[in-house]
Amino acid sequence: MSTSSRAWCQRQAKDPFVQQALKEGWRSRAVYKLQEIQAKDRLFKPGMQVVDLGAAPGSWSQAVVKWIGKNGQLWALDILPMDALPGVNVLQGDFTEESTYHELQKNLAGQQLDWVISDMAPNMSGIRAADQARSMLLIEYALDFAREFLKPGGGLLVKAFDGAGLQNYVQSLRPLFTQVVYRKPKASRDKSREVYILAKGWRA
Repeated sequence: MSTSSRAWCQRQAKDPFVQQALKEGWRSRAVYKLQEIQAKDRLFKPGMQVVDLGAAPGSWSQAVVKWIGKNGQLWALDILPMDALPGVNVLQGDFTEESTYHELQKNLAGQQLDWVISDMAPNMSGIRAADQARSMLLIEYALDFAREFLKPGGGLLVKAFDGAGLQNYVQSLRPLFTQVVYRKPKASRDKSREVYILAKGWRA
């Protein structure tokens, strides 16, 4: 095991959010970030239509499906395989590829979405400039996806990393949504550049 992998394992073992997620049956600690945003901003309500991009292993989907209830619908997309979740439509594929796009379009059957959410991050190389560029590309793709499927008044929530290009991205959202804010949940590690961009009120 490499030094970085050993350090990651040690950090995970000591992380109270990791321990709490295991105890409570969540698939990852990331759920606590979304729970805090939901408590503050009240994004999800019963009956909503939501797509979770890059959903695996599925903790965000676990939480959202409870908030939207049996009258809502949730589609979870990821390149990686994801174990089934009750009430969640799991689609494996790259959402930037035409085949996956058409598969989702067929599943939606003309419905528009209330929310597009994404906790995606690129595989980190350790080269900051390259990692930042890959992260920015992912959230640009998420925005393109939202343009296609959001209903008027809908919203976009994406994970980003503070660095080159992020401020311009946020500025590009402001004409498209009625409200755009940053969120830094307590479950995000202090040393992490991770932030969440929350955009509400799609102007269509």
